[in-house]
Amino acid sequence: MSSGSVVDVFKTRLDVALRPGDEAWSVNNDQAGAKALTSKLKRLSPQGILLEATGGHEYELALRLAKVGLLVVVVNPRQVRDFARAVGRLAKTDPIDAKILAHFAEAVKPLCRPIKGQQLDDLHQLATRHRQLVEMIVAERNRRCPCAERLKETSM
Repeated sequence: MSSGSVVDVFKTRLDVALRPGDEAWSVNNDQAGAKALTSKLKRLSPQGILLEATGGHEYELALRLAKVGLLVVVVNPRQVRDFARAVGRLAKTDPIDAKILAHFAEAVKPLCRPIKGQQLDDLHQLATRHRQLVEMIVAERNRRCPCAERLKETSM
């Protein structure tokens, strides 16, 4: 990717960095933030957009970006950590992460492909299922009996 964007995906935030250059910003990882980010990236027309796999939190954004015709690649976080170590960036802070991802994209040039047809449907199903599972986990945590902690403490 000679000119591209990277998005470091977190549960509540999306950190964005552009290469070449040092432009970086963050948006909330919600519908409004993803919509604003997609619009901005569409206007910038990067050659590709790199996302680091984050346990499914990247599905929604990858789907949204692919639907507007942007090229997306999702990379293994271990590759990025190894790259960061190789270039001497051992600090683990969020602003550095987005810049390391951008440097990784520029140096390694992972292949970005359009996502179409069946792949887009599969990605949509994964994103939907991930969202459902997260909602179920939150619901179960909310239903958890407050006495469970007390029972745990007395059994020790």
